[in-house]
Amino acid sequence: MLGKGVVGGGGGTKAPKPSFVSYVRPEEIHTNEKEVTEKEVTLHLLPGEQLLCEASTVLKYVQEDSCQHGVYGRLVCTDFKIAFLGDDESALDNDETQFKNKVIGENDITLHCVDQIYGVFDEKKKPLFGQLKKYPEKLIIHCKDLRVFHFCLRYTKEEEVKRIVSGIIHHTQAPKLLKRLFLFSYATAAQNNTATDPKNHTVMFDTLKDWCWELERTKGNMKYKAVCVNEDYKVCERLPAYFVVPTPLAEEDVQCFQGRGIPIWCWSCHNGSALLKMSALPKEQDDGILQIQKSFLDGIYKTIHRPPYEIVKTEDLSGNFLSLQEIQTAYSKFKQLFLIDNSTEFWDTDIKWFSLLESSSWLDIIRRCLKKAIEITECMEAQNMNVLLLEENASDLCCLISSLVQVMMDPHCRTRIGFQSLVQKEWVMGGHCFLDRCNHLRQSDKEEVPVFLLFLDCVWQLVHQHPPAFEFTETYLTVLSDSLYIPIFSTFFFNSPHQKDTNVGRESQDTQSKPLNLLSVWDWSVQFEPKAQTLLKNPLYVEKPKLDKGQRKGVRSKHQRQLSLPLTQSKSSPKRGFFREETDHLIKNLLGKRISKLINSSDELQDNFREFYDSWHSKPTDYHGLLLPHIEGPEIRVWAQRYLRWIPEAQILGGGTVATMSKLLEMMEEVQSLQEKIEERHHSQEAPQAEPPCLLRNSARLSSLFPFALLQRHSSKPVLPTSGWKALGDEEDLAKREDEFVDLGDV
Repeated sequence: MLGKGVVGGGGGTKAPKPSFVSYVRPEEIHTNEKEVTEKEVTLHLLPGEQLLCEASTVLKYVQEDSCQHGVYGRLVCTDFKIAFLGDDESALDNDETQFKNKVIGENDITLHCVDQIYGVFDEKKKPLFGQLKKYPEKLIIHCKDLRVFHFCLRYTKEEEVKRIVSGIIHHTQAPKLLKRLFLFSYATAAQNNTATDPKNHTVMFDTLKDWCWELERTKGNMKYKAVCVNEDYKVCERLPAYFVVPTPLAEEDVQCFQGRGIPIWCWSCHNGSALLKMSALPKEQDDGILQIQKSFLDGIYKTIHRPPYEIVKTEDLSGNFLSLQEIQTAYSKFKQLFLIDNSTEFWDTDIKWFSLLESSSWLDIIRRCLKKAIEITECMEAQNMNVLLLEENASDLCCLISSLVQVMMDPHCRTRIGFQSLVQKEWVMGGHCFLDRCNHLRQSDKEEVPVFLLFLDCVWQLVHQHPPAFEFTETYLTVLSDSLYIPIFSTFFFNSPHQKDTNVGRESQDTQSKPLNLLSVWDWSVQFEPKAQTLLKNPLYVEKPKLDKGQRKGVRSKHQRQLSLPLTQSKSSPKRGFFREETDHLIKNLLGKRISKLINSSDELQDNFREFYDSWHSKPTDYHGLLLPHIEGPEIRVWAQRYLRWIPEAQILGGGTVATMSKLLEMMEEVQSLQEKIEERHHSQEAPQAEPPCLLRNSARLSSLFPFALLQRHSSKPVLPTSGWKALGDEEDLAKREDEFVDLGDV
């Protein structure tokens, strides 16, 4: 007899042929069982969320070789998500589902998270676009968080199939208007219920006070100033209302070319060197305008390059580094390694997985980004030089490299609040086009480039190599990457602060209408309960020791690691002008390739980099000082938790880093318990503190990809490190052995 609402390869008995598929309609299953299932199925809608279309009698299943197992339920599409409502919670208990997202369920897909939709026609898989003449018997949805959903529509009524398939295709692929995003529907409906977490101290950089605070924190207020010349966005819509420029720079200069060609301050080092960025001037053909641009840039250059006191080095990220096309192409190849439709496909591609990984070039791009950040760090830390990053709009690779440099050099950016403030400063206020780069409006696939995901992957490399240096965990980075596609948070859904302020009503002439109060992604209480949020904080983080007054007097301002670094003699500036006298076609780009002649020769740069890099790694690590990653070939790893978390075959049951973490947490709990007992003897009248929640008990039942892997059903196929597993023994035999192991582990 079939289980409640579940269809299997042979029902309760073993099928004589592995290719058997049950065609028993759910109407033929016992009525009382069906009624129970319907009572358990409830569609939970967020404020402002509306149901658009639905289909009943849909089978959601996973395909393992020739056998199909799944759960019947309803497939619905709202203006926020695609959701499957079925009875599939039998394998999970309360402990295993403690990391549930309160906004997005296990079987929910936000419309923005849909990557590709495929239909199966006569066992052939084809991508679905626009209006369909024929509707598929099976729907496959590939998600941007790399989940893969399979829905069988064979038992669904034809009219419902047409409605649900057409609805999903339209609402996930058709171009949208910004105001029609669910973000605004939710904000309007939840206007009185959008309180933020009072414990969230992330600096939003939307006030002049925030920028002044950052200048004071980094000791950059001696050479740089916060300006409000763009307070009403009349100068430039790309720039934030407030930003920081060199003190000698006149505010009139900022207005000359709408904020272009202006050195914008990013961060100041402890030794006085600074990281700056600059966008390109408008391309012109007229010789007179070109001469004006030359004179303007020459004057700007003199404000930041004043040898021997201040030397500036430029990094042209538009011409001498990565292109957005390279990033887009590499990730398109890379993600295909993880969008696995079934177990057979996994094992068939296993033998060539490393060659496919290498051919994608994604890990090489990560290595190049980290190397570039180390080169800039060497200039600032060892050579005491200012670094000016150049890019067409200074809103993509400038955001990426400047953020990586700060994570490496500033321990504050390795705390959770500091990291969130960094993202706000360099990405949100820095004008990164999240709306276009994530393709939220589905208007141009060419503009969709995962620059922010590349940054998170680079940070993960550092977290993986130096865990005690970060207050947050890889789980934090993973859920942050997922939050890119949850349209109830405004953080990642605009191209600029101006676009956000314009569309939420803050610049509206209508004084009677209140501006919308949009949620920030940094309020993690919206997505996770307090118990689940503990997985975002690193228990191994080494907090900076507090020094008393006597100790502070003897402390030098430089990093401990810097004391042993080789210092390279800073070279004086070339005596020639900022540009050559002649004007040729190069000036029409950024005028930046002319600036690049200030850079030292590549051979000298390579020598300085290698000496700096090797010297740092030869010394013990100071987790509150400079932090450099290993960038040799095998040191750059695949971010397994994010990319492999939905593939059961890639999981190690009861193993991996989660097992080590579990033991460490047990030891920490034991130490804390002993400390509390000691304190109780001195303060016997005080109430005992509540025991902190532990989410890693019984690590034998956890997966190496915890906490996400628990939401998936484990494959019945043996997990072996090679695709040649079939040659090692009988398939059914091995499956039985694993089942026996799992049964014993669950006892």
